[in-house]
Amino acid sequence: MRRLISNASLVLTAVAVLALGSLSWAQVTKAEEDQRLNMESHIGQLTGHAMAAKGSYRRYCLGCHGELGDGEGENAQWIDPKPRNFTLGIFKCRSTTTGTLPLDSDIYNTIGRGIDSSNMPSWNPLSAQQRADLVAYVKHFSARFVTEKPGTPIEIPKEPELTADRLKTGQEVFQRVECWKCHGPSGRGNGPSAATLTDDQNRPIVPYDFHDGTRFKCGTTDEDLYRIFMTGLDGTPMPSWSDNIKPDEAWDLVFYLRSLQPMKSKEKELARQIGLKPGAPSAAAAPAPQQ
Repeated sequence: MRRLISNASLVLTAVAVLALGSLSWAQVTKAEEDQRLNMESHIGQLTGHAMAAKGSYRRYCLGCHGELGDGEGENAQWIDPKPRNFTLGIFKCRSTTTGTLPLDSDIYNTIGRGIDSSNMPSWNPLSAQQRADLVAYVKHFSARFVTEKPGTPIEIPKEPELTADRLKTGQEVFQRVECWKCHGPSGRGNGPSAATLTDDQNRPIVPYDFHDGTRFKCGTTDEDLYRIFMTGLDGTPMPSWSDNIKPDEAWDLVFYLRSLQPMKSKEKELARQIGLKPGAPSAAAAPAPQQ
């Protein structure tokens, strides 16, 4: 009996130590985060202050992104794709090179625009100052913004004139760098690799469906699309293609991807006129069954 009591005491002691250790770690993490509440953002003439955004974050953001900014808010379990974990300092929508921090203006634009095909809405109804303050608050969750500077924005050359040759080259680029393996031969997001894709936290993620989509995750313009595949979407399987395709080829790919979208466009009309039809490379076709 004495031995059973002794063993029970050891178990209770171990549980207490683990609980206290966990609580201590949480307290330290929260304390470090609170020290970063002096974080600022700078967008044009606006200066945002993290401390000023505590109320706005609690009202508009906490339910999904969580009190600690870790994407574990009470609504997160019902949301797919999952809310961004700000503590990692990794952002999809950036004007900067892959692997680097975004500009303050990148986060500001994301808050205003929202993320298409997700539960992240546009917060344009907020004032410019509220959005600038929220940028600073988002930054304060990650120590990366203390130790690192934002990356260098990529250069986007002037958009060239659309031609039939450029549209055809765009399709060749689409096939050469194997965009179709994720996005599908017709851009429907149903490529052979689509079902295997996961994000940086090992959660399933689906590729963009160009066939049905009219807006991209990080914008709506041709420049936005160019930027997406030249910077990549960090935290996702979508890499930066800046080392694999030239600027001219990138614009050709923009034109081709536009031709896959559902709305009327000059690219879609030109593709129809020249008989350009989507499809995977012939070499990727399944072998014919043996007789």
